[in-house]
Amino acid sequence: MYAVIKTGGKQYRVMQGETLRVEKLDAEVGAAISFDEVLLIGEGEGITVGAPLVPGARVAAKVKAHGRADKVRIIKFRRRKHHMKQMGHRQHYTEVEITGISRG
Repeated sequence: MYAVIKTGGKQYRVMQGETLRVEKLDAEVGAAISFDEVLLIGEGEGITVGAPLVPGARVAAKVKAHGRADKVRIIKFRRRKHHMKQMGHRQHYTEVEITGISRG
């Protein structure tokens, strides 16, 4: 069984037992959370597609860790103008483990 959930403005295809990194969530490490915005649930040949959400469906997860991704370097450069600007960015993330998928 798998599901497509929406969190942090992105969509993820998840299965039970998977670990994935999502945008930072306000939850303690070890806390149980649930994702209510389930867009699709698939089991074998059967697929339930929401319009836009599947009513009553939930994906349960457990917070494993918080962290920051690798640095992304941004360089703006204008040739022959003696102009160069460098910036960097590290995005915060939350690592979650999917513990269950329910249709509701």
